[in-house]
Amino acid sequence: MALVSGGSMTKAELVEEVSRVSDLTKKHSEVIVDTVFRTIIEALHRGEKIELRGFGSFRLRKREPRKGRNPKTGDKVDVPPKKVPYFKPGKELKELINREAEAAEAALASDSGESAPDSALI
Repeated sequence: MALVSGGSMTKAELVEEVSRVSDLTKKHSEVIVDTVFRTIIEALHRGEKIELRGFGSFRLRKREPRKGRNPKTGDKVDVPPKKVPYFKPGKELKELINREAEAAEAALASDSGESAPDSALI
């Protein structure tokens, strides 16, 4: 899979990648992707935490009620309490992302004739 630099991956592209890697049809791959997303959403709805070792965890954070402002009128408004989904990346994911970023930096530096920093050579 190619690294996306500054762009974003759509659900359709994710389904395409699952289909390509698994030799499944796009329809079967879409069912798998939808099932994973739906299962995560349902678990969060039940107040459960989802832990995917090496990837990260999904959980809900509670936002307390607060006073806000209407951006059009400037009037104060009451913002009710709510729950928001939160993703915390795992240690392995963070290390993998940073290692790949450093490798890409080193490759760019070597292409331009610059010397790469020592940390990029690890």
